[in-house]
Amino acid sequence: MAGKFEVYEDKAGKFRFRLKASNGQVIATGEAYSTKSACLNGVESVKKNAPDAEVVEVEK
Repeated sequence: MAGKFEVYEDKAGKFRFRLKASNGQVIATGEAYSTKSACLNGVESVKKNAPDAEVVEVEK
């Protein structure tokens, strides 16, 4: 089974998403959005902009 995005409403009434791996572990979370539509746009942005994103180590 592939990973999945879960969209949910938090206690403050904001919409958020989390990306879960196939084993159910949360591997990424999104910011708070005021509308479900905006949250879904955030999901689509992650899908579109990070399929082959490089990993870069940042020095302190």
